[in-house]
Parts: sequence; structure tokens; C-alpha cells
Amino acid sequence: MISKSFLIMIFTFFMSITSPANSDFFDLSFESIDGNIISLKEFKNKPIIVVNSASFCGFTYQYEQLENLYQKFNKKGLVIIAIPSNDFGGQEFKNNKKVKEFCEVNFNISFPITTITKVKGKNRHPFFNWVEKEAGYLSLPKWNFYKYLISKNGKLSSWFSSVTKPSSEKFLNELKKIM
Repeated sequence: MISKSFLIMIFTFFMSITSPANSDFFDLSFESIDGNIISLKEFKNKPIIVVNSASFCGFTYQYEQLENLYQKFNKKGLVIIAIPSNDFGGQEFKNNKKVKEFCEVNFNISFPITTITKVKGKNRHPFFNWVEKEAGYLSLPKWNFYKYLISKNGKLSSWFSSVTKPSSEKFLNELKKIM
């Protein structure tokens, strides 16, 4: 018969094997819209907002509010990373150059933007595997402009669906906690 302690040891071993879903937040990276690497290691000890976005979404106006937050708090270390995606309703350009131009011309975005990235399904970016590991299935984006607040030590502090505006009191109160 197999002992209980042996089973616990085997379970612990398999749970400790590193996979993208078990990665530390700071082990992750994105490709920037300019083709460079955005290594999250660069942002240790900084508060971070990660948002999945789309240019033609009804929530795209939130770019303006995010840029306002960035301008207000980037001197205090705030990092915002936008992840354009075409996963919800085909609401993103199919070309990274057009996404960048759209964001700069319409919202004067100065924070980092990734390339167009999968945020759902089996080929989603490992960041979303990490989100699910940290906060469960319900935290995964169901639409564009889900917002994730990451503490200075790389922990998921809170998350918000599309309907919560970055300028809302609820969002700002949570942002203050990670600043």
C-alpha cells in the first residue's frame, strides 16, 4: 500500500515543477509594439496596472483615463502596460503599427503597449495563466479593458472588469493601496 506521506511528497514534487502557469510575475515578459522586449523584471518595486485593450471597443475611452493616471503617478513609479487584443468581437486592428498610431494620435499614450496578443484560450499569453493562478477563472478577461493592479512585490492586488473606470473611486482606492 502507498503511504499518505509518499503521496503528499509526489504531489508536492509535481506542483513544484515550473511551468508558465506557475511563473513568478517578474519572470514574465511581453513583446512591445515596437518589437522590443518588455521584461517585467524591470518593474520590481513599482506599482503596475496591466490592461487588455482594443481600439474599437466601447470602453476604449478608458485609454484617456489610464494616460491621465500615468501622467499623475509615473513619477511615483506607476507603470501601465496595455495589451491590445483581437479576442473579443474583432475590435482591434490587425496591424501593430496601426494600433500604435491609433493610441498615440487619439489618446497620446506614453505608457508601454504590447504587440497584439492573445488573452484567452489555450494560446493566451502566460500573464493570463498567472492571473488565473492568482485569482481564479473569474478574474480572466471576459471582454476588453479588464484591469489588473499588481503590487510592488509582484502580487495581484485586485482586478476590475471593463465596466469599472480607471477614474472611479473604487479603482483609485485600490490603486492607492499599491502605490
